[in-house]
Amino acid sequence: MQKICCSVVAFWFGISVFYAQIPQPPYNLAFLQNEVASVYVDIHPDSLNLLLGDSLYSAHEFMATVSYQSSVLSVTTDSIGFRARGNTSLASQKKSFKVDFNRFIPGQKFQGLEELNLNGEHNDVSIMRTFLAQQLLRSAGLPASRTSYVKLYVNNEYKGLYLNLEYLDDEFLDLRFPGQANGNLWKCAYGADLTWWGTNPANYEQVYELKTNKDSNDYSALVHFVDVLNNTPSGSFTCAIQEVFDVDLFLRNIAMEILLGQWDGYTYNKNNYYLYQRESDGKMVYLSYDLDNTFGIDWFNINWALRNVYAWSPGNQSRPLYSKLLAVPYFRDRFTFHLNDILTNVWNVSNLQVMLEAQQVLIAPAALLDGYKGLDYGFTDQDFLNALQLTWGAHVKSGIIPYLQNRKTSALSQLSTYQGLPNPCTIGLDENMPTTGKLLFVTDILGREIDPNTKNCIKILNFENGTQQRIYEMD
Repeated sequence: MQKICCSVVAFWFGISVFYAQIPQPPYNLAFLQNEVASVYVDIHPDSLNLLLGDSLYSAHEFMATVSYQSSVLSVTTDSIGFRARGNTSLASQKKSFKVDFNRFIPGQKFQGLEELNLNGEHNDVSIMRTFLAQQLLRSAGLPASRTSYVKLYVNNEYKGLYLNLEYLDDEFLDLRFPGQANGNLWKCAYGADLTWWGTNPANYEQVYELKTNKDSNDYSALVHFVDVLNNTPSGSFTCAIQEVFDVDLFLRNIAMEILLGQWDGYTYNKNNYYLYQRESDGKMVYLSYDLDNTFGIDWFNINWALRNVYAWSPGNQSRPLYSKLLAVPYFRDRFTFHLNDILTNVWNVSNLQVMLEAQQVLIAPAALLDGYKGLDYGFTDQDFLNALQLTWGAHVKSGIIPYLQNRKTSALSQLSTYQGLPNPCTIGLDENMPTTGKLLFVTDILGREIDPNTKNCIKILNFENGTQQRIYEMD
């Protein structure tokens, strides 16, 4: 197959600053923005004791009844699955929980959702860092979970204020990638550095957990992606990686993560992200996940608000998806564009402060009654009230608002000049295609026939004489 790196170069220069924004689903009654709803869980006491006290049952879902109560909605759902969730947070006294509506009754949902995460935010004195991070992702046109706050009661005992966080599953995908919910989705845990571990899919299963299409257990796309990332010759890398991965969306995601001070994701801790194979073009898509360790929370004695945006990862370990992409001038230039765009158009400290202060007023009554918030680190009511502005102890190195201010100032001072470099894969031949016979049909990278006039990143032209040509069109 002949590869043609071809497009209208002038057109690309004209649109180089644009990017594909992800549709943002509206907040529904499960995610109220102006009210703290109440969630009541009724579970057998023996089950609750096992759930809370025995690590052997940390992943076990116990049958329970859940009631969601607000001023606009009152729903009770029987036979749901209820369990503790998290990794290190499983050992905390203020635990996080998962509600699974279809665990025992297939197809059962709540407001279109199969599952909800109820996060205790046990190490965040403000209880607002994950909320703010998701809001910023959403404002930047990135895949983000909807959030709200709820008061959680278990067997009529008040467990405190919880963040109601939308779960990453096929429903999440369908709302952000309409009609493409059947693609493979991998949850990438600690150690998922995307280095090459060979062709055997079993090598990847421990830290890359397939969350959809489990029956097929098909890791071939993931292995192929990691192969292209690590083993493609440098001269072919720029075009090859764009065939299998949404590079621009990733660059915008990590630009946001680095601004958030997200050290517990891929780029620093090789942890806490998802990979999704988009059905429309077969490309892998990077999804941010678990954003509580942000905005100045620190366990490494690092000032994340001042850390260099181009040297985020530690230098002693490999993270090829970050290091190899930023080594390409075009990708580094796009990364610079996204940093500047977010800082200029999304990272408005004054507006964010107003939003945070209003949110604190909304959640304060429930937070101040939350006796669990202080059990793990000793947070007091006054600590919560001061959290937007002040540091706290050893691991909360900054209040949220000072972090926002310092991160913006520092990042802007570090930015390289945005050059508007053209994508190398759009440069090569001119618009006049060589004559290869009559064009019969055009397909996408997955072999599906498409309209020849359709804008598609990669189009494969099939000619009467049996030859094929590949065209790159960057939209």
